[in-house]
Amino acid sequence: MKSLGHNLDFVVLDFPRDIGLKELYRRIRMISSNSSKKTYQKIIALSDALKATRLIDEIEGLAHMYAGYERNKGECKQLLKICKDEAMKCTNPSEMLKLLKDYKEKIHHLSVDINKNPLKIAIIGEIYTVIEPYSNFFIEDKLMDYGVSSKRGLTPSWWVKNMALSPIKLNSLTIKKNAKKYLSLGIGGHAVECVGEAVASSLEGFDGAIQIFPMGCMPEIVSKSILPTISNDMNFPIMSLVVDDMTGEAGYITRIEAFIDLLERRRSNVLSGC
Repeated sequence: MKSLGHNLDFVVLDFPRDIGLKELYRRIRMISSNSSKKTYQKIIALSDALKATRLIDEIEGLAHMYAGYERNKGECKQLLKICKDEAMKCTNPSEMLKLLKDYKEKIHHLSVDINKNPLKIAIIGEIYTVIEPYSNFFIEDKLMDYGVSSKRGLTPSWWVKNMALSPIKLNSLTIKKNAKKYLSLGIGGHAVECVGEAVASSLEGFDGAIQIFPMGCMPEIVSKSILPTISNDMNFPIMSLVVDDMTGEAGYITRIEAFIDLLERRRSNVLSGC
Protein backbone atom coordinates (compact mmCIF):
# COMPACT_ATOMS: atom_id res chain seq x y z
CA MET A 1 0.00 0.00 0.00
CA LYS A 2 2.89 2.38 0.73
CA SER A 3 4.27 1.84 -2.77
CA LEU A 4 0.91 3.04 -4.07
CA GLY A 5 1.22 6.22 -2.04
CA HIS A 6 -1.05 5.29 0.85
CA ASN A 7 0.15 5.87 4.41
CA LEU A 8 -1.76 3.29 6.41
CA ASP A 9 -1.52 1.88 9.90
CA PHE A 10 -2.92 -1.62 10.27
CA VAL A 11 -4.48 -2.24 13.67
CA VAL A 12 -5.11 -5.89 14.57
CA LEU A 13 -7.69 -6.58 17.29
CA ASP A 14 -6.56 -9.93 18.66
CA PHE A 15 -7.51 -12.07 21.65
CA PRO A 16 -6.60 -10.58 25.06
CA ARG A 17 -4.84 -13.83 25.98
CA ASP A 18 -2.47 -13.32 23.03
CA ILE A 19 -1.74 -9.59 23.32
CA GLY A 20 -2.95 -8.71 26.83
CA LEU A 21 -5.86 -6.51 27.90
CA LYS A 22 -3.75 -3.35 28.08
CA GLU A 23 -2.52 -3.80 24.53
CA LEU A 24 -6.06 -4.50 23.31
CA TYR A 25 -7.33 -1.28 24.93
CA ARG A 26 -4.39 0.63 23.47
CA ARG A 27 -5.24 -0.57 19.97
CA ILE A 28 -8.91 0.31 20.45
CA ARG A 29 -7.86 3.82 21.51
CA MET A 30 -5.75 4.08 18.36
CA ILE A 31 -8.86 3.47 16.28
CA SER A 32 -11.02 6.01 18.13
CA SER A 33 -8.44 8.66 19.06
CA ASN A 34 -8.98 10.79 15.94
CA SER A 35 -12.74 10.85 16.33
CA SER A 36 -14.37 14.08 17.47
CA LYS A 37 -17.19 12.15 19.13
CA LYS A 38 -17.57 12.15 22.90
CA THR A 39 -16.92 8.98 24.88
CA TYR A 40 -20.59 8.11 25.36
CA GLN A 41 -21.18 8.60 21.62
CA LYS A 42 -18.33 6.20 20.85
CA ILE A 43 -19.86 3.63 23.20
CA ILE A 44 -23.23 4.01 21.47
CA ALA A 45 -21.57 3.64 18.06
CA LEU A 46 -19.79 0.47 19.22
CA SER A 47 -23.05 -0.93 20.59
CA ASP A 48 -24.85 -0.20 17.30
CA ALA A 49 -22.05 -1.85 15.34
CA LEU A 50 -22.28 -5.01 17.45
CA LYS A 51 -26.08 -5.08 17.06
CA ALA A 52 -25.77 -4.71 13.27
CA THR A 53 -23.14 -7.47 13.14
CA ARG A 54 -25.33 -9.83 15.15
CA LEU A 55 -28.40 -9.08 13.02
CA ILE A 56 -26.66 -9.67 9.69
CA ASP A 57 -25.19 -12.92 11.03
CA GLU A 58 -28.68 -14.04 12.09
CA ILE A 59 -30.17 -13.08 8.71
CA GLU A 60 -27.45 -14.97 6.85
CA GLY A 61 -27.90 -18.00 9.09
CA LEU A 62 -31.66 -18.07 8.51
CA ALA A 63 -31.31 -17.60 4.75
CA HIS A 64 -28.73 -20.39 4.46
CA MET A 65 -30.87 -22.78 6.49
CA TYR A 66 -34.22 -21.91 4.87
CA ALA A 67 -32.73 -22.27 1.36
CA GLY A 68 -33.34 -26.00 1.52
CA TYR A 69 -37.00 -25.52 2.46
CA GLU A 70 -38.03 -22.60 0.23
CA ARG A 71 -40.96 -23.10 -2.14
CA ASN A 72 -39.71 -20.52 -4.64
CA LYS A 73 -36.19 -21.48 -5.63
CA GLY A 74 -33.67 -18.70 -5.15
CA GLU A 75 -35.90 -16.55 -2.95
CA CYS A 76 -33.66 -16.79 0.13
CA LYS A 77 -30.55 -15.89 -1.85
CA GLN A 78 -32.28 -12.98 -3.54
CA LEU A 79 -33.69 -11.59 -0.30
CA LEU A 80 -30.26 -11.83 1.36
CA LYS A 81 -28.65 -9.95 -1.54
CA ILE A 82 -31.28 -7.20 -1.47
CA CYS A 83 -30.86 -6.88 2.30
CA LYS A 84 -27.10 -6.35 1.99
CA ASP A 85 -27.50 -3.92 -0.92
CA GLU A 86 -30.08 -1.86 0.98
CA ALA A 87 -27.96 -1.89 4.15
CA MET A 88 -25.05 -0.36 2.24
CA LYS A 89 -27.28 2.57 1.28
CA CYS A 90 -28.18 3.44 4.88
CA THR A 91 -26.88 6.78 6.11
CA ASN A 92 -27.12 6.29 9.88
CA PRO A 93 -27.03 3.41 12.43
CA SER A 94 -30.71 3.66 13.39
CA GLU A 95 -31.79 3.35 9.78
CA MET A 96 -29.59 0.29 9.25
CA LEU A 97 -30.72 -1.45 12.44
CA LYS A 98 -34.37 -0.91 11.52
CA LEU A 99 -33.76 -2.24 8.01
CA LEU A 100 -31.95 -5.35 9.29
CA LYS A 101 -34.74 -6.07 11.78
CA ASP A 102 -37.29 -5.74 8.98
CA TYR A 103 -35.39 -8.16 6.76
CA LYS A 104 -34.97 -10.63 9.59
CA GLU A 105 -38.75 -10.60 9.91
CA LYS A 106 -39.14 -11.03 6.13
CA ILE A 107 -36.85 -14.08 6.20
CA HIS A 108 -39.07 -15.62 8.89
CA HIS A 109 -42.13 -15.11 6.67
CA LEU A 110 -40.74 -16.66 3.50
CA SER A 111 -42.85 -19.39 1.97
CA VAL A 112 -41.26 -22.69 3.00
CA ASP A 113 -42.25 -26.35 2.74
CA ILE A 114 -41.84 -27.91 6.19
CA ASN A 115 -42.35 -31.35 4.66
CA LYS A 116 -39.11 -31.07 2.71
CA ASN A 117 -36.10 -32.92 4.02
CA PRO A 118 -33.12 -31.19 2.38
CA LEU A 119 -29.50 -32.11 2.82
CA LYS A 120 -27.95 -30.19 5.70
CA ILE A 121 -24.24 -29.41 5.57
CA ALA A 122 -22.13 -27.66 8.20
CA ILE A 123 -19.34 -25.31 7.15
CA ILE A 124 -16.35 -25.61 9.50
CA GLY A 125 -12.68 -24.68 9.47
CA GLU A 126 -10.48 -21.59 9.70
CA ILE A 127 -12.56 -18.53 10.52
CA TYR A 128 -11.47 -16.21 7.69
CA THR A 129 -11.90 -18.73 4.90
CA VAL A 130 -15.35 -19.77 6.13
CA ILE A 131 -16.74 -16.23 6.57
CA GLU A 132 -15.13 -14.51 3.56
CA PRO A 133 -17.12 -15.50 0.43
CA TYR A 134 -14.39 -14.56 -2.03
CA SER A 135 -11.83 -16.84 -0.36
CA ASN A 136 -14.18 -19.85 -0.32
CA PHE A 137 -15.61 -19.27 -3.82
CA PHE A 138 -19.01 -18.28 -2.40
CA ILE A 139 -19.65 -21.80 -1.17
CA GLU A 140 -22.75 -20.86 0.83
CA ASP A 141 -24.33 -19.25 -2.23
CA LYS A 142 -23.58 -22.38 -4.24
CA LEU A 143 -25.15 -24.61 -1.59
CA MET A 144 -28.25 -22.39 -1.68
CA ASP A 145 -28.38 -22.83 -5.47
CA TYR A 146 -28.24 -26.61 -4.97
CA GLY A 147 -31.17 -26.49 -2.51
CA VAL A 148 -28.94 -27.49 0.41
CA SER A 149 -29.42 -26.09 3.91
CA SER A 150 -26.16 -25.04 5.52
CA LYS A 151 -24.95 -23.76 8.87
CA ARG A 152 -21.79 -21.91 9.86
CA GLY A 153 -20.99 -21.58 13.54
CA LEU A 154 -18.03 -19.23 13.17
CA THR A 155 -19.34 -15.72 12.51
CA PRO A 156 -18.09 -12.18 13.26
CA SER A 157 -20.56 -11.85 16.15
CA TRP A 158 -19.43 -15.23 17.52
CA TRP A 159 -15.81 -14.02 17.34
CA VAL A 160 -16.59 -10.85 19.32
CA LYS A 161 -18.45 -12.80 22.01
CA ASN A 162 -15.73 -15.44 22.13
CA MET A 163 -13.01 -12.80 22.49
CA ALA A 164 -14.93 -10.96 25.23
CA LEU A 165 -15.41 -14.11 27.29
CA SER A 166 -11.92 -15.55 26.80
CA PRO A 167 -10.25 -13.64 29.71
CA ILE A 168 -12.62 -15.33 32.17
CA LYS A 169 -12.43 -18.68 30.33
CA LEU A 170 -16.16 -18.83 29.61
CA ASN A 171 -15.79 -18.77 25.84
CA SER A 172 -17.02 -21.57 23.59
CA LEU A 173 -17.82 -23.94 26.44
CA THR A 174 -20.06 -26.21 24.34
CA ILE A 175 -17.53 -26.35 21.51
CA LYS A 176 -14.72 -27.25 23.90
CA LYS A 177 -16.89 -29.93 25.49
CA ASN A 178 -17.65 -31.48 22.10
CA ALA A 179 -14.00 -31.36 21.06
CA LYS A 180 -12.52 -32.64 24.33
CA LYS A 181 -12.49 -36.32 23.36
CA TYR A 182 -10.49 -35.61 20.20
CA LEU A 183 -8.60 -32.38 20.93
CA SER A 184 -8.49 -31.37 24.58
CA LEU A 185 -5.83 -28.65 24.29
CA GLY A 186 -5.84 -25.39 22.38
CA ILE A 187 -3.19 -25.49 19.64
CA GLY A 188 -3.84 -22.08 18.12
CA GLY A 189 -6.05 -20.87 15.33
CA HIS A 190 -9.53 -22.42 15.37
CA ALA A 191 -8.60 -26.10 15.49
CA VAL A 192 -10.66 -26.77 18.64
CA GLU A 193 -13.64 -24.96 17.13
CA CYS A 194 -13.32 -26.98 13.93
CA VAL A 195 -13.30 -30.29 15.79
CA GLY A 196 -16.06 -29.22 18.17
CA GLU A 197 -18.26 -27.98 15.33
CA ALA A 198 -17.80 -31.29 13.48
CA VAL A 199 -18.98 -33.26 16.52
CA ALA A 200 -21.86 -30.84 17.16
CA SER A 201 -23.02 -31.03 13.54
CA SER A 202 -23.22 -34.80 13.72
CA LEU A 203 -25.15 -34.67 17.00
CA GLU A 204 -27.56 -32.12 15.49
CA GLY A 205 -28.44 -34.45 12.64
CA PHE A 206 -26.57 -32.82 9.79
CA ASP A 207 -25.79 -34.99 6.77
CA GLY A 208 -22.16 -33.93 6.52
CA ALA A 209 -19.60 -31.17 7.01
CA ILE A 210 -17.15 -29.32 4.80
CA GLN A 211 -13.89 -28.09 6.33
CA ILE A 212 -12.30 -25.10 4.59
CA PHE A 213 -8.87 -23.73 5.43
CA PRO A 214 -5.95 -21.93 3.77
CA MET A 215 -2.96 -23.90 2.60
CA GLY A 216 -0.27 -24.11 5.26
CA CYS A 217 -2.55 -23.40 8.23
CA MET A 218 -1.02 -25.68 10.86
CA PRO A 219 -3.93 -25.72 13.36
CA GLU A 220 -6.34 -26.72 10.60
CA ILE A 221 -3.91 -29.33 9.27
CA VAL A 222 -3.93 -30.88 12.75
CA SER A 223 -7.74 -30.78 12.93
CA LYS A 224 -7.91 -32.25 9.40
CA SER A 225 -5.94 -35.26 10.66
CA ILE A 226 -8.48 -35.69 13.50
CA LEU A 227 -11.64 -35.34 11.41
CA PRO A 228 -11.41 -38.85 9.83
CA THR A 229 -11.57 -40.35 13.34
CA ILE A 230 -14.69 -38.30 14.10
CA SER A 231 -16.14 -39.34 10.75
CA ASN A 232 -15.57 -43.03 11.54
CA ASP A 233 -16.73 -42.83 15.16
CA MET A 234 -19.93 -40.95 14.36
CA ASN A 235 -20.58 -42.28 10.83
CA PHE A 236 -20.50 -38.69 9.63
CA PRO A 237 -19.05 -37.68 6.22
CA ILE A 238 -16.56 -34.80 6.30
CA MET A 239 -14.76 -33.30 3.31
CA SER A 240 -11.75 -30.98 3.60
CA LEU A 241 -11.05 -28.23 1.08
CA VAL A 242 -7.73 -26.38 1.03
CA VAL A 243 -7.76 -22.96 -0.64
CA ASP A 244 -5.06 -20.57 -1.82
CA ASP A 245 -4.58 -18.08 -4.65
CA MET A 246 -3.87 -20.94 -7.06
CA THR A 247 -7.03 -22.93 -6.30
CA GLY A 248 -9.06 -23.58 -9.45
CA GLU A 249 -12.76 -22.86 -9.08
CA ALA A 250 -13.86 -25.60 -11.51
CA GLY A 251 -12.18 -28.39 -9.55
CA TYR A 252 -13.39 -26.87 -6.29
CA ILE A 253 -17.02 -26.87 -7.45
CA THR A 254 -16.66 -30.41 -8.80
CA ARG A 255 -15.61 -31.66 -5.35
CA ILE A 256 -18.56 -29.89 -3.69
CA GLU A 257 -21.00 -31.39 -6.20
CA ALA A 258 -19.47 -34.85 -5.76
CA PHE A 259 -19.80 -34.54 -1.99
CA ILE A 260 -23.46 -33.57 -2.31
CA ASP A 261 -24.05 -36.55 -4.62
CA LEU A 262 -22.38 -38.81 -2.06
CA LEU A 263 -24.62 -37.52 0.73
CA GLU A 264 -27.74 -37.96 -1.41
CA ARG A 265 -26.82 -41.55 -2.33
CA ARG A 266 -25.93 -42.26 1.28
CA ARG A 267 -29.31 -41.01 2.46
CA SER A 268 -31.09 -43.01 -0.26
CA ASN A 269 -29.26 -46.18 0.78
CA VAL A 270 -30.22 -45.64 4.42
CA LEU A 271 -33.87 -45.07 3.54
CA SER A 272 -33.96 -48.12 1.27
CA GLY A 273 -32.29 -50.30 3.90
CA CYS A 274 -29.18 -51.01 1.82
